[in-house]
Amino acid sequence: QVQLVESGGGLVQPGGSLRLSCAASGFTLDDYAIGWFRQAPGKEREGVLCISSSNGRTYYVDSVKGRFTISRDNAKNTVDLQMNSLKPEDTAVYYCAASYGTSCPLRVSGMDYWGKGTLVTVSS
Repeated sequence: QVQLVESGGGLVQPGGSLRLSCAASGFTLDDYAIGWFRQAPGKEREGVLCISSSNGRTYYVDSVKGRFTISRDNAKNTVDLQMNSLKPEDTAVYYCAASYGTSCPLRVSGMDYWGKGTLVTVSS
């Protein structure tokens, strides 16, 4: 019933761009804070950025500031992640996750629903 589905991953050269989308079914994304997480091989899953449910305030980790942006499209019930100036170290499986309420915990344990991920590979 409740489902999140990521799309838009793929192979891109360093310096390139990708746009990921997170689509919800069974619930309304506008009622949730939405975070993007990523997990590279051999590393822990980490929070990258988040958008709140009430005022649309966004939060970013330092490594992606100035390169990644997050936005909502309430008409489509989606949240998008625009990634620019991609680096090889951005290579990971990217997950969207939802937390009921307004806060952006950006912690794995703080999220209520998860997508199954989409692979982003940055390589020449």
